[in-house]
Amino acid sequence: MKQRILQVKDLNVSFPTSTEHFHAVKGVSFDLYRGETLSVIGESGSGKSVTSSAIMQLLDKPGRIDSGEILYQNEQGQIIDIAQMDPRSKEMRYMRCFNISLVSQEPMAALSPVHTVGDQIKEVLCLVEPNITKERAHTRTLELLYQVQMPEPESLINKYSFELSGGQRQRVVIAMAIASNPDILIADEPTTALDVTTQAEILDLFAELQQQFGMAILFITHDLGVVAQISDRVAVMEKGVLVECGEVRQIFENPQHPYTCKLMEATRALEKPSKVKVPFALDVNNAPRPILDLSGVSKIFEKPSKMFQKKRFMTAVDNASLTLYPGESLGIVGESGSGKSTLGRAILGMSPASTGSIQYVDEDSGREIELSDYKRQKRDPLFADLRLIFQDPWSSLNPRMTVFDIIEEPLLKLRTEMSKKQREERVRNIMKWVGLPPEFSSRYPHAFSGGQRQRIVIARALVTIPKVVIADEATAALDVSLRSQVLDLLIEFQNTYGTAFILITHDIATVKYFCDRVLVLQHGHIVEQGSVEQVIFNPQQAYTKQLIAAVPVAELPPEEAAKKIA
Repeated sequence: MKQRILQVKDLNVSFPTSTEHFHAVKGVSFDLYRGETLSVIGESGSGKSVTSSAIMQLLDKPGRIDSGEILYQNEQGQIIDIAQMDPRSKEMRYMRCFNISLVSQEPMAALSPVHTVGDQIKEVLCLVEPNITKERAHTRTLELLYQVQMPEPESLINKYSFELSGGQRQRVVIAMAIASNPDILIADEPTTALDVTTQAEILDLFAELQQQFGMAILFITHDLGVVAQISDRVAVMEKGVLVECGEVRQIFENPQHPYTCKLMEATRALEKPSKVKVPFALDVNNAPRPILDLSGVSKIFEKPSKMFQKKRFMTAVDNASLTLYPGESLGIVGESGSGKSTLGRAILGMSPASTGSIQYVDEDSGREIELSDYKRQKRDPLFADLRLIFQDPWSSLNPRMTVFDIIEEPLLKLRTEMSKKQREERVRNIMKWVGLPPEFSSRYPHAFSGGQRQRIVIARALVTIPKVVIADEATAALDVSLRSQVLDLLIEFQNTYGTAFILITHDIATVKYFCDRVLVLQHGHIVEQGSVEQVIFNPQQAYTKQLIAAVPVAELPPEEAAKKIA
């Protein structure tokens, strides 16, 4: 007989403000059993993350639990109503430490920028084992980093969070969450920032830990491929309401609610090129000049070393060459730490290239600009044409600025010729374009879900009508239905303004849907490049084949379905 470890009964959560009373979770009820994985799916803003935050008593202000019960049953059979506990109490802190752990959606917000990775993991270990020795804490920290497949733990243990890639940061958060071997692990989009091969490893790790310790996992995700791979049961949320819940096979093969059917259809749509995309055709006999031309670009970082030790270096990007044409979409794929984001930042001069040439051609003036040694000036209008959509929306948005001010800021600094009226009209138009209602303009970033914050970041990047946009995991935080909508918006923007896009991503489906060409990076080297049809559907290199094979499929094969029933 299955042992129920968590029971959520008629949970209601709201965020009252001076102007409105927003009900984020409405009468949600579900059970979680020891040793099972329950996945919660739904669109951005559906209440998935708010529900998990309520269970942990970690609601952002002014969020509050209005009514309902969150009943946790420990191994001794004692039942505790978390909904009645003081979020700041010693008992609640103990529960977060030993009973229920959280892997958050945004690792940059969960990690301290002023403490090393090792120190932050050791801090958790000291809470779990107050009498632990320094030597044992150091050894256990390395064990945890090895357990989550961190490369070179001995080196990374002394690094800060801002020195790690997005995927590496997420793995550190997972290591901290599993340090106490909790009864319940709440995983809020834990694989969003991970490439497909690392994602597969982390999902296997969750399964191994679950089998070893018998813990229950509440897995919040928008990736139906992941749901099919790891779930025993699935709960579907829409606008704060749980609309359907059942065994994973039942939900995938016979969904009952129209909203569930919509999610399934949206996932299948991403497997094919967008219907609104105009295929990019390059006439070799009359080809335009590339808007970006990279030749032999390398980026070398100095590794941290102790005093009097010989300096050590790491090559993040090695001799990369590529071209990008006006109106084209180029995808860059590869594992976490392969150099994708580093290459994008090198193009924009945010982390200047060590060697090589990065040439940008201004279509209007015909001027050629060498970006590899360009001295970026404050309020430089060049960077109204070259824009970046950041990977982590939480850390890239100023929490003290309203949505309107955030989106308007690039116009104030880079489009100084625009009047106030023109700026206001442009901001309103771009908000409408990315699906942000006008009433959002006066709100602050903390009031939004991860997917909604990503839309704000996209709006800020597009508001200057740029000629080149580098999108670093721009849709990673979006659920499947919103992802196709946002990609279609970017395609329509491209069709209208001729903007060229570089899409840095680990999501092969997004490449199929959005890109014309794709290149594959491994350890800083370009191992394969060509059209999407050539590389994705007929890969030549073993590494490319490995990436594509690791992509989770949003369907249950017969043997897996039988395994779930058993």
